[in-house]
Amino acid sequence: MAEFDYDLFVVGAGSGGVRAARTASSLGARVAIAEMDRLGGTCVNVGCVPKKLFFYGSHFAHDLRDARGYGWLTESSFDWSTLQENKNREIQRLNRIYRELLERAGVRLRTGQARLIDPHTVEVGGSRHTAERILIATGGTAIVPEIPGKEHARDSNAVFELDRLPRRVMVVGAGYVALELGSVFVALGADVTLVHRGEEILRGFDHDLRYHLHDELEAKGMRILLETEVRALRETDAGFEAELTDGEVIATDFPMFAIGRKPNTAGLGLEELGVELGPWGSIVVDDDFTSSVPSIHAVGDVTNHLQLTPVALAEAMHFAHRFYGRGRHRIDYMSIPTAVFCQPELATVGLTEAQAWHRCQDVRVYKSVFTPLKLSLSERHEHSIVKLVVDASDDRVVGCHMVGPGAAEIIQGLAVAMKAGATKAQFDATLGIHPTSAEEFVTLR
Repeated sequence: MAEFDYDLFVVGAGSGGVRAARTASSLGARVAIAEMDRLGGTCVNVGCVPKKLFFYGSHFAHDLRDARGYGWLTESSFDWSTLQENKNREIQRLNRIYRELLERAGVRLRTGQARLIDPHTVEVGGSRHTAERILIATGGTAIVPEIPGKEHARDSNAVFELDRLPRRVMVVGAGYVALELGSVFVALGADVTLVHRGEEILRGFDHDLRYHLHDELEAKGMRILLETEVRALRETDAGFEAELTDGEVIATDFPMFAIGRKPNTAGLGLEELGVELGPWGSIVVDDDFTSSVPSIHAVGDVTNHLQLTPVALAEAMHFAHRFYGRGRHRIDYMSIPTAVFCQPELATVGLTEAQAWHRCQDVRVYKSVFTPLKLSLSERHEHSIVKLVVDASDDRVVGCHMVGPGAAEIIQGLAVAMKAGATKAQFDATLGIHPTSAEEFVTLR
């Protein structure tokens, strides 16, 4: 008789948890997974998927205006409830697919809040289950600052539950979520004020892209306040008021805070078992995603690594093959492509110019700012920027960056070239597809 009920018990059925459970099961492990909410986690339900659908939906506002320059004179109107209803239908479809994937893989699904009782026991809904290994993949949760009136603050999740489009939006933060959802509201006609405590938006990204995107967002109508914080919130007859540190008071219908996410470890019982926790309650793990307790592991946002869905998926694959397969899927955290689906779109892979100067003895930088051809017949004044960062010692391209239409699709392809160690000479020797924005990357001189 087996010593444990399962070989692996996964807590959290988001991207990382489901991938680890399915892969481990396909490799012969007996696997169960627990989830207290909808299957698919943040990405499917309140993150990547609905955010991208809203991005597409709001982008039609620009496309329809551009169409006039191409002879399309039809008037149009927007209905928020239709977008919400269709988005909900798509997410429900994905929830069903996740359930079917787990069932077909032979993974047992347990519904309810999970808590670890000991290093090999998980309690879910009053039932206890034992496992040789336990994997925590509970993701993260939005941070709301401790300020007077914090009960009036909304996080990004609330955007996907709004029954009507707010007229005045205040977005606090300047990372992925803040800029993406702020752009959605601007495109749909809301008055948007972005409040950020830092000196510029998108901390950690290449400085040329940060400044370029700032200018483009303001040109579209977003008001950006830097080196400013919200001191207090209060409800009024007309909505809400936010008092800022510079003394200004902003009237808003929707005060949204997108200042980051913290690992979702509260209530799991980890501290009682001696699991080492880091900043914001993140689970500290080694290169094989093992915590300080050998039978307890963690992948994805709960470890406070890069908070990106493909990273969670890659970590899950590594974990499953490390403990239930024969190989290891090592992850290169230095060359992970990423995109910010704001308007205009931003995407990047590799080193920023500043990072390159710290890691390379000599650096060459190439960049171009231009108007995309599609906009030449429109009334929209928007510029794109492309940038290559090159290690001068061996001509290797170490950073590719872009702001503009299709940036994510273009950078994804260039990420392959960078992974293969492409040089600037090889970029130069590649013929471009004309006329495209992508060809700018192989014509930079």
